[in-house]
Amino acid sequence: MKVFAYGIRDDEKPALKDWESQNPEIEVDYTQELLTPETAKLAKGADSAVVYQQLDYTKETLEALAAAGVKNMSLRNVGTDNVDFDAAKELGMNISNVPVYSPNAIAEHSMIQLSRLLRRTKPMDNKVAKHDLRWAPTIGREMRMQTVGIIGTGNIGRKAINILKGFGAKVIAYDMFPNKELQEEGLYVDSLDELYAQADAISLYVPGVPANHHMINKDSIAKMKDGVVIVNCSRGNLVDIDAVIDGLNSGKVSDFAMDVYENEVGLFNEDWSGKEFPDPKIADLIARDNVLVTPHIAFYTTKAVDEMVHQSFDAAVSFAKGEKPSIAVDF
Repeated sequence: MKVFAYGIRDDEKPALKDWESQNPEIEVDYTQELLTPETAKLAKGADSAVVYQQLDYTKETLEALAAAGVKNMSLRNVGTDNVDFDAAKELGMNISNVPVYSPNAIAEHSMIQLSRLLRRTKPMDNKVAKHDLRWAPTIGREMRMQTVGIIGTGNIGRKAINILKGFGAKVIAYDMFPNKELQEEGLYVDSLDELYAQADAISLYVPGVPANHHMINKDSIAKMKDGVVIVNCSRGNLVDIDAVIDGLNSGKVSDFAMDVYENEVGLFNEDWSGKEFPDPKIADLIARDNVLVTPHIAFYTTKAVDEMVHQSFDAAVSFAKGEKPSIAVDF
């Protein structure tokens, strides 16, 4: 049995080596290149392909992979919104993702960023770097004094709620599919409008499906409290970035943290030092004292990477054996 992997990064190689040591009977080959119609032929002779990328898995790409004899594709990530499932179905492909690798990683990062915004660490760090050691006017706020609205109470959202409880913050939540335990705690509000009206800070933990596209927009921001803090470490297309910039300019939005961006492909995970920065909106946000920008790193921990590699390769083997892994995507 052979598994071929695309887009293997250097930081994934220790986890891959560990998986190989536990599965010596499986032949593994890989490339650092992403899966494209041109690179699909590299998987010829393999039983399954393991992939991770921000590029779309288009009909053309999936057809090329199938033409190479590979109809099992295991994603090393949770998001599947970039997969052409109609084409996959026509081709008779099997697809899996890693829906839960380390929800703590994303939850911790989002809450760390919220805390940093409240305590104004960015402008304070900039002052200290210039040897300005005066306190004022860089005064912060305490997390326990905030009402934090959590949108989406899946694995990650619930971890964020637990972190907030540790801080002593008041938590309110909204989810179209409520969690029974959180219902019993009385954390849910009945509508997003109610959450917008009550929350001092809002953090997103929902998928980037079409129904959620630009859920943070001009109209929804208008319904929020003046001086609201917004954190998005979920999916870039949840936020209309122009509406957030307008909110920051008017003061309606006091602070903003983003780890994802709708137009991040080709921008994030690239070194722009010494080069012309191609996105003036993100350049503007990076320059602001009340905005924190990270390049899609919320997931990026040793534990999460290990889980993403192990689970995806395990699923690839299951597919090759004619089995349906527990993390198979139904479509």
